[in-house]
Amino acid sequence: METVRVGVGPVSVDDVLAVARSDASVELTDDALAAIDRARAVVEELAAAPIPAYGISTGFGALATRHIPAELREQLQRSLIRSHAAGSGPEVEREVVRGLMLLRLSTLATGHTGVRRETAQMMASLLSAGITPVVREYGSLGCSGDLAPLAHCALVLMGEGDVRDAGGTLMPAADALAAAGLSPVQLGAKEGLALINGTDGMLAMLVLAIADLRRLLRTADISAAMSVEAQMGTDRVFAADLQELRPQVGQGLSASNLTRVLAGSGVMASHREDRFHRVQDAYSLRCSPQVHGAARDTVDHAANVAGRELASAIDNPVIVFDEVGGLGAEPPSGVPGGGAPGRVESNGNFHGAPIAYVLDFLAIVAADVASISERRSDRFLDRARNHDLPPFLADDPGVDSGLMIAQYTQAAIVSELKRLAVPASVDSIPSSAMQEDHVSMGWNAARKLRRSVDGLTRVVAIELMTAARGLELRTTTGDTAGTTPAPATGAVVRLLREHGVGAAGPDRFLSPEIETAVALVASGAVLSAVEDQIGELS
Repeated sequence: METVRVGVGPVSVDDVLAVARSDASVELTDDALAAIDRARAVVEELAAAPIPAYGISTGFGALATRHIPAELREQLQRSLIRSHAAGSGPEVEREVVRGLMLLRLSTLATGHTGVRRETAQMMASLLSAGITPVVREYGSLGCSGDLAPLAHCALVLMGEGDVRDAGGTLMPAADALAAAGLSPVQLGAKEGLALINGTDGMLAMLVLAIADLRRLLRTADISAAMSVEAQMGTDRVFAADLQELRPQVGQGLSASNLTRVLAGSGVMASHREDRFHRVQDAYSLRCSPQVHGAARDTVDHAANVAGRELASAIDNPVIVFDEVGGLGAEPPSGVPGGGAPGRVESNGNFHGAPIAYVLDFLAIVAADVASISERRSDRFLDRARNHDLPPFLADDPGVDSGLMIAQYTQAAIVSELKRLAVPASVDSIPSSAMQEDHVSMGWNAARKLRRSVDGLTRVVAIELMTAARGLELRTTTGDTAGTTPAPATGAVVRLLREHGVGAAGPDRFLSPEIETAVALVASGAVLSAVEDQIGELS
């Protein structure tokens, strides 16, 4: 099994994917443990001081004015976690919970939170053992961190709450820890706050969505190319010299993909010189690179934001040191405890606005790419626009309805995606007795983006089904009978047929075929079928 090593520097996107989706185990590096110990020494010193320090010897949020005596501070930490583990609703997906736990551990490893090494190691042990806290859908406002989701995870470190073990069985946390040979931790000063005050949930969902969207946008280029091919469209509009007139990076990449996917098509060759009838295609065909390319550029912007957030140490308050060098710097010698003088500072870095904005932006992207995909599909079904294919691609129109209702399914999803594109980040509901009077709603933005990505996957899958049937009919009937599809698009048709998806013929139970197509898109199988033929797409 792969092991991800967490140090004082940022974890990578590949690390997040490995832990979240491939069950990689986790361990802390020696430099991370040293940084953790160094910050902890500062917390211990401040905890012993008579002057109150927020998060160490005071209450939290609007209750920060109360100085908590030493004998009540362990209870303070337990009470914080128990009270903040107030989520409600369905369980959050396992990959999201594992991702957010890794990202919280990454911040702990920077040496700016003040936790003890045994607490950080316990988080790593939970991930390595495959123990996943039960986190609920609702509870985070995306400010002061993803408090409720992270509190449900911290609760498990204490041996409380519910989890699912590596096999997915629901059980009390205490039983799962005992079965894995792990002992609950007793949280010390500041540790409860350090475990819950981060943007890790919304960031984990952003990283996962970016990976999915990058695969989906290449797959959408494939489905668009198949639609152009089967609808007797022209590929001249995708020429490189035309794209250079508008040097948007994503647009050029998408157009290049379309050209490569269509290369060698006998269907395209059969009408390439028909300039009288093929002067201009509809926007949904002709402008595919413009829409898909703008989506690519937006995903790249979101990836830049995510990269900066992965390199961040999000907590409040934080432990900082009066030295030059940043994360992982060698501490100066001659200072008691082996480090530079440290201090605790309050800050607002937990506010999720940077992540919330791009999460909302990506929901817009998903809605618009799905919208143009559905429009390409719809053209196949209309006899007036599909260039002599049967109405609805039906075997015996009137007796058979063909793919009529598959397009309804697409339309229903696209309508839902438009609703999900309404931004969550422009909303704010004050909380904590007006101490937290502006919040990001980034968690909500992330949750709706996950639904958007799922919807886009389904819309593209139905376009592939439709285009494959249209291409099959195009190469077996009418004036183009006997022509051959491009090697890349032909590979997709074969893949779908091998899995029982989309062949022409009398009506049959369509839902299972749609779900199979969705799985082939989501797994990357469609993309792999094309790339095995023509190499990696941009």
